[in-house]
Amino acid sequence: MRDWLPKRYEANFGARKELSVNIYTLNVGQGQFVVVAGEKEAIVVDTFVPLNTTQETVFVKTALAKILGGKNLVGVIFTGFDSDHFCDVGVQLVLNKYRPEWVMYPRYYKDTETATACFKTIEELSKAKRDLRKISVDLADTKESRMFNDIASEFKLEVFSPHKEDMNSSNNGSIVCKITERSTGATYLVTGDTETQRWKTIVQLFKGRLKADVLAAPHHGSRNGITEDVMKYVEPHTVIISAGVESKYGHPHIEAVKLFKAHAKNHYRTNMKEGQSIRTEADGKQVNSYKFSV
Repeated sequence: MRDWLPKRYEANFGARKELSVNIYTLNVGQGQFVVVAGEKEAIVVDTFVPLNTTQETVFVKTALAKILGGKNLVGVIFTGFDSDHFCDVGVQLVLNKYRPEWVMYPRYYKDTETATACFKTIEELSKAKRDLRKISVDLADTKESRMFNDIASEFKLEVFSPHKEDMNSSNNGSIVCKITERSTGATYLVTGDTETQRWKTIVQLFKGRLKADVLAAPHHGSRNGITEDVMKYVEPHTVIISAGVESKYGHPHIEAVKLFKAHAKNHYRTNMKEGQSIRTEADGKQVNSYKFSV
């Protein structure tokens, strides 16, 4: 088990020919920007773009051009409205250049300058692209199914959170959902900044349905973002932690890392050494991770 990726693995980019899903966790510092790419379609999860940073981070625009070349960006999931997930620069880049068919976000709204700017961009695209589907998620609304099987040809989504009863903070208002690649059955659990209080309810309700090949570490590997019960039900092969180098929050926390080590075969983090972007490849049978560079 290790949390770093040797550079020699970079040469493996694109080497495998069998069908698989690739999960790109970009090194954007203390935030999250993920691209889930299938054969011809892709989904973006969160849009944090680092600005004026002294750390070595990926140039998002170049990374997207490499990852999304020849693919259709079908949708964007904003797990929450804090600026490390919902960044207006990233929103503008993704929406204006790649014109997704839908955007998904929690119904919990945090009124901030960043959120206002981001929703302005969404509304502008909605006017230009009149068929843009806006999916506001709250599982308390029985009119909305938590299964989204019609929003992509290659992927389907199962949503586990948020629910208005536990939306007592922006973190617990985060979207938690499982992305499944249809042809391989490979799965990736999106978690946002969900904390242990909300996880308790999610586990009680959904138990084994949370099982996934790859887990995005909740709340950047925070101590209050994960529990042993969550890890037991998710049973991930690999955990990916998106956090900044020398994180001022101490992410990932040693207690969270202990849980990842105890329940997953591998865990990797973007803030290892000078920082690294990670490509995780899953085909429903095995999971492999590689250092990704542009």
